[in-house]
Amino acid sequence: MSADLTHLKTIEQRLLWLSHWMIHNANHIRPKVDGIKIGGHQASSASMVSIMTALYFSSLRPEDRVAVKPHASPVFHAMQYLMGNQTREKMENFRGFGGVQSYPSRTKDIDDVDFSTGSVGLGVGITALASLVQDYIAAKDWGSDTPMGRMVALVGDAELDEGNIYEVLQEGWKNDLRNCWWIIDYNRQSLDGIVREGLFERIEKIFDAFGWDVVRVKYGALQRAAFEEPGGERLREWIDACPNAEYSALTFMGGAVWRQRLMDDLGDQGDVSALIERRSDAELAELMENLGGNCVRTMAETFAEIDHDRPTCFLAYTIKGWGTPIAGHKDNHGGLMTKAQMDEWQRHMGVPDGQEWEPFATVQDVDGLKAFLARVPFFSKGTRRYSDARISVPAISVNTDREISTQMAFGKILDDLSRGDSELAARIMTTSPDVTGTTGLGPWVNRRKLFARTAQKDAFIEHRIPSTAKWNFAPEGQHLELGIAEMNLFLLLGAAGLSHSLFGKRLLPIGTVYDPFVCRGLDALNYACYQDARFMIVGTPSGVTLAPEGGAHQSVGTPLIGMSQDGLAAFEPAFADELAVIMEWAFDYMQRDGEGDPDERTWLRDETGGSVYLRLTTKPLEQPGKRADDAFRQGAIDGAYWLRKPGPNCSVVIAYQGAVADEAIAAAGMIGEVRRDIGVLAVTSADRLNAGWTAAQRERARGNPSAMSHVERLLGDLPQHCSIVTVIDGHPATLAWLGSVAGHRTISHGVEHFGQTGTIGDLARHFRIDRHAIASSVSALTAGRSATLEPM
Repeated sequence: MSADLTHLKTIEQRLLWLSHWMIHNANHIRPKVDGIKIGGHQASSASMVSIMTALYFSSLRPEDRVAVKPHASPVFHAMQYLMGNQTREKMENFRGFGGVQSYPSRTKDIDDVDFSTGSVGLGVGITALASLVQDYIAAKDWGSDTPMGRMVALVGDAELDEGNIYEVLQEGWKNDLRNCWWIIDYNRQSLDGIVREGLFERIEKIFDAFGWDVVRVKYGALQRAAFEEPGGERLREWIDACPNAEYSALTFMGGAVWRQRLMDDLGDQGDVSALIERRSDAELAELMENLGGNCVRTMAETFAEIDHDRPTCFLAYTIKGWGTPIAGHKDNHGGLMTKAQMDEWQRHMGVPDGQEWEPFATVQDVDGLKAFLARVPFFSKGTRRYSDARISVPAISVNTDREISTQMAFGKILDDLSRGDSELAARIMTTSPDVTGTTGLGPWVNRRKLFARTAQKDAFIEHRIPSTAKWNFAPEGQHLELGIAEMNLFLLLGAAGLSHSLFGKRLLPIGTVYDPFVCRGLDALNYACYQDARFMIVGTPSGVTLAPEGGAHQSVGTPLIGMSQDGLAAFEPAFADELAVIMEWAFDYMQRDGEGDPDERTWLRDETGGSVYLRLTTKPLEQPGKRADDAFRQGAIDGAYWLRKPGPNCSVVIAYQGAVADEAIAAAGMIGEVRRDIGVLAVTSADRLNAGWTAAQRERARGNPSAMSHVERLLGDLPQHCSIVTVIDGHPATLAWLGSVAGHRTISHGVEHFGQTGTIGDLARHFRIDRHAIASSVSALTAGRSATLEPM
């Protein structure tokens, strides 16, 4: 063990140097192009270096997964560089184009990042939800061979201000969380100041209330040894009583000031004075800075003592900037060592000039260290990016003989899947933040059950009380019910949507949420997409069509979110058969992992796959009858098709998306009484139409004049005098751009303001998305004058 500890200490010092040199190089040596500070958080890296050394090189196994504190990214990259998993070229280009990323990224970095981090708090929360996903998989026949790993978060203490962390704590307690570690870098300094005294005592009570073990790691090995000396207990009491800000300031000022302060406060010309005087200034500073989180031996021993699977929070006391000239300074969060400080520190670290990038520059026993690294368990299996075979998608259809809403059709499609024994149905995991029944998942859950590691009976069934919800909890259950916290929903979808890569077992996660509350989890949705997680999110009910609920439950801007969110293909079908076609395509799209070559038919990079957003509604519509032609099916996937194809002299096209289909069709009928040549464009995805159009424009700019998108082909034959009227139960900008495709005058109807209670008809008239308003705009356009949309 002593030999291993020697190697751990060597690794710690190597990582400390390499991470700081990488940052220094980016800010002070590499030519500046923009004239601005590059940054890189040297102090926040230094406080984590001992923790990460002990964790990765002593404690972790290959099946464990880690979310690294965003500001410790340089240490992570230095570690991968030391292990040969990162290149010097990318290290030298830290925070530059093509270099190692500012914060660990699964999709942008070449080294073995388990979870992306960057938006603080989210990397913490996803580890707990990934642990629930791991339990979900292990409970299934097809996943029972999954090795059980620990899901670990390296947490900055300031991240504990993020509310989503406490939402996750509650969800973990409800779902019997296990195999989860959160390791808190308790350096007591944030960007703007020092953490308040006594704060963690209150936070600790929260962890305890939700069933976590809390392990305080306050003193390093040097301090614990000093406490055993005569007078040591008084030194411990002084450390415990010293305010955070005071401890930081004394650390920055160094050994001589430590000596004066300790002698002033504790000097007794006896045991305590002797304890202090036995040490030089440098040794005294080393002792006082030897907090538990800055002691690799202490951290390694602490991790090794955990022999259970209960969720555990480690509170590791650290010095921000530990081991560097800026240790403890209040401004060191975004601060950097100057060139002079770095020169002096380089001499202190013993790194020869010209060997700054050498991984083993200061190592005496290179062969011994390399042999140690070769047997570190965590790195023994190489890069831990797994995969799983693609699951075939059965044909999906839905009965369209009666009026039906897209929400109801969604529930019917899942119910039909739940009755079968397809592999696709077995791999679907559904989840919802306490709106399972009201978003269409009830029939699926009744058949496929809710997930729990131990079976729990439904008391209503046991007592024969009639209920439409027959909910049994069981290990084979396929629905993971969440509380009302949309951040947890998207974090869970993110974790489950990475299951093929994290655990080697593919899931097809489907989450449902009230569409207006997509916005409540938007940061986590973006986070999940940034990691290239694969899932289906169903926002329903949507728009002002949820009329009786009022403005708080009526979404306006979500179609624009669907258009702007990278990694997410957004659809808003109006009819059940469109939804069936889109869902069949989506289950395959969620599994794709191609090179991203553009499809020259649409110029969309569909080979890469991604996640899918369905914006659905409770408004029942009369269905258009059975349609099975290829143009309809392909158009629904590509984003639009002609419901009523325009003739050669078409003067007006009505383009709609979603639940206003009936109003658009009715308006076309009203106008058709006096004007026969009118087109009706059914838009199923403004997102895909727009993405294909902009991609084709880029391709033409690169010199390929033949590049043409789906929407350009749809609108390209329209006469120049033709006008377009668009309508959507959402923000009108969603479709307003259609006029720019081929230069047609356009009037866009939609919703720009919060709604209120009423009937669907009331609100449709109020917002001018009804048939009469559409017809009025058409009449105005065809009369050669502009229609004025009154502000709401």
